[in-house]
Amino acid sequence: MQSYTIGQAARLLGVSPDTARRWADAGRVATHRDEAGRRLIDGRDLAAFSVELAKAGGEEDQPSHTSVRNAFPGIVTAIKLGDVAAQVEIQAGPHRLVSLLTREAVEELGLEVGMEATARVKSTNVHIDRV
Repeated sequence: MQSYTIGQAARLLGVSPDTARRWADAGRVATHRDEAGRRLIDGRDLAAFSVELAKAGGEEDQPSHTSVRNAFPGIVTAIKLGDVAAQVEIQAGPHRLVSLLTREAVEELGLEVGMEATARVKSTNVHIDRV
């Protein structure tokens, strides 16, 4: 399972590293230390926390979030696999994006809950890029 540093988690959540660090210090998201002593957040824990934050709404004084060239970097929060099709959900800061794609594409990309990914939007299609 992929783990994220405080800085990586902050970028995926759309907040400053100081904010992510304060949330970790307060126990809002679980962390563990690697061999080098860096604090890491398990991908599944970060995915669940990102959904919790989005449902809670966010602070009113936060700046609005916009996409740059229609790219939404985030974390995979859910994958539903069918026989042929699949549904992938990504939490990109306060934005929840859902893409329908083939099961084969999900398997080729090696997508898993807790993994960093980027949703790219063109017209009515959402494409998923593995980071």
